[in-house]
Amino acid sequence: MDFSKRVEALPRLGVGVSTEYGAAAAVGALDVAGLRARYPEYAGFLELGVEVDKGLDDDARRWIASGAPVTYHFLDINLDEPEDFDPAWLDAVRALVAEASPAWLCGDAGLWHFGPRERGHMLLLPPVLTDDSASALAEGIVRLREATGREVIPENPPGSAWVGDLHLLDFFARVCERADTGMLLDTAHLAIYQQACGHAPLTGLDGFPCDRIVEMHVAGGRERHHEGFPWIEDDHDVTVLPATWEIFERAAARADHLKAVVFECERNTLEATLPGFARIAEILERADGARRAS
Repeated sequence: MDFSKRVEALPRLGVGVSTEYGAAAAVGALDVAGLRARYPEYAGFLELGVEVDKGLDDDARRWIASGAPVTYHFLDINLDEPEDFDPAWLDAVRALVAEASPAWLCGDAGLWHFGPRERGHMLLLPPVLTDDSASALAEGIVRLREATGREVIPENPPGSAWVGDLHLLDFFARVCERADTGMLLDTAHLAIYQQACGHAPLTGLDGFPCDRIVEMHVAGGRERHHEGFPWIEDDHDVTVLPATWEIFERAAARADHLKAVVFECERNTLEATLPGFARIAEILERADGARRAS
């Protein structure tokens, strides 16, 4: 069954939040259970950032026990490296999938480690933007999809420097086609890429197959400079850059198979996150209204 048919079976999760092991224990962190209790429309699901060596923390298990939906965001696999798919890691992933029952698997399709996988490494570098790299990444997506029985949705990672001859969106268009998969478009990461490469925020987006977009992320970023070098820190603050909102609005209007949106704001208090959630909901409502009218 091809993606155009498989995507119809995926649940519509709405707007949600993300976390990773121990995140809720940090001072000033978002209380996701409190958000769901007070504003359920902003906490339709929880995206679990997972390293198999750490597993799930108590907060994640409480959310799962409540029956609320989750997605599984991997933090420890280089999809383009066949040696990363070792039996012990795959067995642990399958066990976590069985426990959490995620709607799908997703994650930044870059380098989570350099050399052999080590506990706590957590290095994230962007992929090399070449045709061969796109093919290798697609093969890894198919391998993980077949090994877990879940859709595997690649995410465009952040980065301050990029190597390769393809535009980021052209690269991921090839990945999605060759893996016959959906896309997790991180609008903040795309804004970072566009600025780093001297592009306008929407460059390449009209040519991207937005019907592949299953999930989107919105997050705050901070513009910084170091010795004359400008860059954007992907800090998950509630202050979302104008370019990120511009990308989100344009992509949401064209993403006919969009099932989920995450506001990555786990390091902020509930009250501080509410304006961002409200703007996301407003943009999605306009996009849905335009689709119904067409």
